[in-house]
Amino acid sequence: MTDLKFDTSSAPPQANRKEHSSTHHGIQVNDPYAWMRDDNWQTVMQDPSVLRSDIRVHLETENSYTRAVMGPLDALRDRIFEEMKDRLDPRDEQVPVPDGPYAYYHRYRVGDQHGLYARKPINADRDITGDEEVILDADALAKDHSGYFDIGAVSHSRDHARLAYSIDTKGSENYEIFVSECGGNTQSTGITCSTGQIRWAADNEVIFWIERDAFQRPSRVFARSISDSDGESQLIYEEADPGFFVTIRTSDSGDFILINSHNHTTSEIWTIPADAPFSDPVCFRKRESGLEYSIHDHGRYFYILTNADEAVDFKIMRRIIPDSSAEWEAYIPHLPGRLILSLEMYADHMVSLTRQNALPRLIIRDMETCKDADLPFGDEAYALGLPGRLEYSTPWLRYDYMSPTTPSRVYDYNMCTGEHVLRKTQNVPSGHDPDDYIAKRLQITARDGAGVPVTLLYHRDTKIDGTAPLLLYGYGAYGITVPARFRTSILSLVDRGFVYGIAHIRGGMSKGYQWYLDGKLETKINTFNDFVDAGYALCDSGYTSKGRIVACGGSAGGLLAGAALNQAPSLFAGAIAAVPFVDVLNTMLDDTLPLTPPEWPEWGNPREDKAAFERIAAYSPYDNTVDADYPPVLITGGLTDPRVTYWEPAKWAARLRDHQTGTAPIMLKMNMDAGHQGDSGRYDSLRDTALEYAFAVAAVGGQLPVSPTLLPCGTPGSGALPE
Repeated sequence: MTDLKFDTSSAPPQANRKEHSSTHHGIQVNDPYAWMRDDNWQTVMQDPSVLRSDIRVHLETENSYTRAVMGPLDALRDRIFEEMKDRLDPRDEQVPVPDGPYAYYHRYRVGDQHGLYARKPINADRDITGDEEVILDADALAKDHSGYFDIGAVSHSRDHARLAYSIDTKGSENYEIFVSECGGNTQSTGITCSTGQIRWAADNEVIFWIERDAFQRPSRVFARSISDSDGESQLIYEEADPGFFVTIRTSDSGDFILINSHNHTTSEIWTIPADAPFSDPVCFRKRESGLEYSIHDHGRYFYILTNADEAVDFKIMRRIIPDSSAEWEAYIPHLPGRLILSLEMYADHMVSLTRQNALPRLIIRDMETCKDADLPFGDEAYALGLPGRLEYSTPWLRYDYMSPTTPSRVYDYNMCTGEHVLRKTQNVPSGHDPDDYIAKRLQITARDGAGVPVTLLYHRDTKIDGTAPLLLYGYGAYGITVPARFRTSILSLVDRGFVYGIAHIRGGMSKGYQWYLDGKLETKINTFNDFVDAGYALCDSGYTSKGRIVACGGSAGGLLAGAALNQAPSLFAGAIAAVPFVDVLNTMLDDTLPLTPPEWPEWGNPREDKAAFERIAAYSPYDNTVDADYPPVLITGGLTDPRVTYWEPAKWAARLRDHQTGTAPIMLKMNMDAGHQGDSGRYDSLRDTALEYAFAVAAVGGQLPVSPTLLPCGTPGSGALPE
């Protein structure tokens, strides 16, 4: 056994404290590290080189300190990286997705970071009949960019003759759009879109995209004919409310372009005929506070997934397509406890993805007979996904299934005949035997009596006697539910004796929409209490013990990790907070930041509501650090991050050190060339994960075998899917 420890011989950075205060509702807020925010931050997003010199020096000093402290773990980090890399199929290929005469897919060659996009001719039976045609080589494009590179969207025209794609080279989520003849010449459109989304009109000439306003908020929909030599773009829709963001999609049948303006609790949709792209958009139903809906066209009707009439877990209604004034009529009623997550319409079927008892289900309705089929899945914990389709008039539904122990399997299901066809089983080149692992779904009791689901994964040889270290992951915001999916990367910890836990806390929708409502606004504290209570319960159950848990979360999950640290620092051996949303009060007070107005329905508006101010002030990690013996903390950030701006993690690291009464290191790793998603590329992104896992090993004491035994190659188990 070898002890792997942090090198704490270097003195941590000492950030300058500068007096800065503001008063709200008669309450003074002190922020000694406000200077870390560059007044020119919007320009920094586009050109990181203009960052103010004193801020740059401080961030680079933070990075140097983190490298020094983590230095003794370099070999372990490299080993973990190689393990994770070896579990990825170097020639991984997406199952081709049929669309008319072609099947489209993405694949990697050996060594590829971004891969290529290709298609093959198919016949009416969906059989491939010809050779591969490469329509976009992303790795070749990336070679022209030494720093960050990300493909936002790749979208072919309906006649299969043209390709539009978008590229982000800063990590700021501003993409440039390019259009090419499939397999032919490429031209830059000069268009910068904010979300990477691109939609084609039915004429194969006009494309739609979204641009940001001066505050980096996606708010304007434009369209342009790509054959227009003058390059004139037409504004189709502009959102005036800074609290609403705009997205676009094509309707299920392809007959409409749909513009969705929404915040976290309210939506409004505008429709445009896909064959008349410059028509004035028509509002489907004007926004009403708290009313959410999505629309899906089929035949004579729009089918509407909505929470109207207090349908907390959503119901399905419908309305005749041509008449925008027609009343919505009931179709599938609200059933409390059965959350309808999404809806897809096919020519002959309706497919709804639901969640009951914290597990997903697929319900398929024959639109002629109105009979439903419920596909059975029998594992204790599992995840389902609908990877997307390109065809409307098809009986085939594609879905993927996995569990924490079982690699992904992609199935095609014939909705008319009930036939199942296994299209792909995820390959783990270094070997994986599901029988070597145990997955469990527990329910712990929170301090207020609520039952909180927890998913666990551990190696069958790990002793459940309180001695095992545990990585506890959580998110708990925006209704996002962390699926019980198969993750090849986490095996590097599980194979070293860690238990991996996911706390399905309030603020997500694991137990329905009410579970989300019970973890936001006035009830936000439940999110943090659930996470801490899950940690204590797992100690009581013998899965770990106090001081052996590493808290882990990113973005709003980083807020969770920070709040849990402040509440119970001695429970944790360490904390990993990736791009953490920890300066909640100051961010929600600043309406010039990209996400602030749209986030008020989630957190509250402390500018105008004193109760919201006091509530956020009571849990915001940056404002609630206490003098405590904090465990080691690894914080990451991205200089061009438009979601969690770089100064949030930087300020929090400095403030944690101000209150650290122990000797454990507080580390900040700031990516100076990327944003919210970290490094791009399938391999480069693993390096950040390897650093986090090496940190976790050291945080729990750093003892592990010098040469960890690699698991023998195995055959994926059959699971509980239909034959």
